[in-house]
Amino acid sequence: MQISELAHRTGASTKAVRYYEHLGLIAPSRLSNGYRDYSADDVRIVAEIRALAAVGITPARAAPFVECLRDGHRHSDECPTSLVAYRDAIAVLDEMVDALRLRRRILATRLERAASRTFDKERPIMSEFTALPAGLPIPVDDGAADHLPGLPIPDLVLPTTGGQVRLRELPQGRTILYLYPLTGRPGVDIPEGWDAIPGARGCTTEACDFRDHYAQLRAAGAREVWGLSGQDVEYQAEFVARLNLPFRMLSDENFALGAALHLPTFAAAGHPRLYTRITLVVRDGRIEHVFYPIFPPNTHAQQVLDWLAANPMD
Repeated sequence: MQISELAHRTGASTKAVRYYEHLGLIAPSRLSNGYRDYSADDVRIVAEIRALAAVGITPARAAPFVECLRDGHRHSDECPTSLVAYRDAIAVLDEMVDALRLRRRILATRLERAASRTFDKERPIMSEFTALPAGLPIPVDDGAADHLPGLPIPDLVLPTTGGQVRLRELPQGRTILYLYPLTGRPGVDIPEGWDAIPGARGCTTEACDFRDHYAQLRAAGAREVWGLSGQDVEYQAEFVARLNLPFRMLSDENFALGAALHLPTFAAAGHPRLYTRITLVVRDGRIEHVFYPIFPPNTHAQQVLDWLAANPMD
């Protein structure tokens, strides 16, 4: 068969096939007219090379597997040399993971140092603004937000850290309203079992992420960015000042918005009712889009930003 047919049958490009030939992984015969003639074995080998590449073994390291097939084995990894190649590939990945972890620790340290410069030096400095504990349970979509897109925002007046707000009088265009359970304070214990509740942990990191992306969100078309929880205004005001947030927090102690829109809530130790983490994109008084469930919260603002970029206003 010609190279075009081999490429079609394996999903490889003709350029990739020529590269495999250059590496000595395939060796087609030549027809009388000089054209390459590929066999069914070449199809199998090219398919295997692509499968190996998909898991991180580059064509340049695929020779042991190809040789194993040529020796008549049913599977390319039935030979000792293939096992060695697996171990070598894993060792390379381990080195990459270690390097990435080191880079992340350095970036987190630099972020903590930079963020803490804006705070009152007499107050405790929170550490790891973007980090979450490992192994947190991931929330699943239980359908509790399926009914929200298209609904009008109810006519509610809520107190905020910057005066009262009438939700029906939101500015024209898009407003990002993210709801969260509760934020902690330095030196104050979180509710017992908090980390075991899917989606509960991460309110502070989520707020920091919205703070750090605030200018980009506004540039992408968000007229306002607001946070909302069932905590009182005084508690929220301390949080806004401590983290130097550029946006207001809305207080809904009576869960009026939740009752009007049938929003999901949950309970935790010492807190009979808390908002489940959810973000509403409100456009001209109606809910245009919903993010639910949200995980991880420390990168959620970037997720919202990506959606705004992919869905520009008409």
